[in-house]
Amino acid sequence: MHGRALVCTAASVALALTPAALAAADDGGGLSARQLAQQAKKNLLDATSVHLKLTDRGAGVAHGKTQPTFMDLSLDRDGNCVGTLRMGGHGGSVELVKRGEQVWMKPDTAFWKAQVPGPQGAAVAQLFKGRYIHGTTKDAMLKGLSDTCDLSAFQRQVDTGSSSGGKSLTKGAETTVDGTKVIPLKGTEGGQRSVLYVTSGAPHRLVEATLKGGRTDTTLAFSDYDKPVPSATPSPDQSVDIGKLQQRLQNT
Repeated sequence: MHGRALVCTAASVALALTPAALAAADDGGGLSARQLAQQAKKNLLDATSVHLKLTDRGAGVAHGKTQPTFMDLSLDRDGNCVGTLRMGGHGGSVELVKRGEQVWMKPDTAFWKAQVPGPQGAAVAQLFKGRYIHGTTKDAMLKGLSDTCDLSAFQRQVDTGSSSGGKSLTKGAETTVDGTKVIPLKGTEGGQRSVLYVTSGAPHRLVEATLKGGRTDTTLAFSDYDKPVPSATPSPDQSVDIGKLQQRLQNT
């Protein structure tokens, strides 16, 4: 469960917003591709919270049971988040809630079987069925998963990332993404095609980014800029302390 890896994957989709990529951006009517991308980047870096939805269909990724291929998370700069991650290779899914250092995760049966080898996985899945495992970020298992919740880390990846070469961005015709009017900014580099969909009206925000080519096929959608992350947490009767999980794993 490599949450940090997913942060890096998501950030890589948005790296078309980096200065090197913008340097050769083509002009068009109204705001240029460069101006639109610059404003979209600024608004993404300034966001205090955002709703991210990532889908990774890349070759090989779908077969890895420890690497998420889908993420639907609301997260903020304080490390709070709520949402769902789905693993590749029929590795199941897990609901995730994080407030500060407190973490709750609720895996489904397929997730338990993929993460815990042998008959032990099925036994653990039955024992903790429908309940959240609760602990803190001091626990390695929960920390690895909850690293995905770090919006600040994502923003740093976008801000400091660099593009290899002078990839240019070209404005396309206005279209819509989920009912929102957007301008597509298209670029190609190293056999990979990227498209940034930026809102036509101000404030210009990134709504969706796609990266395709070779073994890569990733889509990242953005919404709910600066909307607070839901603060509700699972109740005690819905939760099991992670110590009980660790004890169970040691005794079987």
